[in-house]
Amino acid sequence: MSTPEERLAELGHSVPEVAAPVAAYVPAVRSGAHVFTSGQLPMRSGELMATGKVGGEVTAEEAYECAVQCALNAIAAVRAEIGELSRVARIVKVVCFVASTPDFTGQPGVANGVSELLGKVFGEAGVHARSAVGVPVLPLDSPVEVELVVEVADA
Repeated sequence: MSTPEERLAELGHSVPEVAAPVAAYVPAVRSGAHVFTSGQLPMRSGELMATGKVGGEVTAEEAYECAVQCALNAIAAVRAEIGELSRVARIVKVVCFVASTPDFTGQPGVANGVSELLGKVFGEAGVHARSAVGVPVLPLDSPVEVELVVEVADA
């Protein structure tokens, strides 16, 4: 059976470096059997992939790709806390914030960027509860921000 990192590679992705926080917080915290990530922005090589509102300057398709990058950054934060992604027992909860125009109602489709990637990488352990929330603005004018709650198996 392949590892989560190998499944990511098969999808053309790798676990990035942990994105540097943009304020006074840490990327993830472990409490007991759970890891809680901070909100992860679609940072790639130290820069946002896009800025603006979904339904305005950012298309739903671009936002979906931003959500994928947010998920990769969240995965990186989790791995930094637990060492190996094979220790992920379950993705418990995903929260996806979408900075969108008032008439945009496709937040669930944007959040699918996160959910579909987690399902492909973690299989049954990637099936999770989720919220997709439209908001007026996110840090740095990011179109998407993602948080994860992950259950970890004992080493």
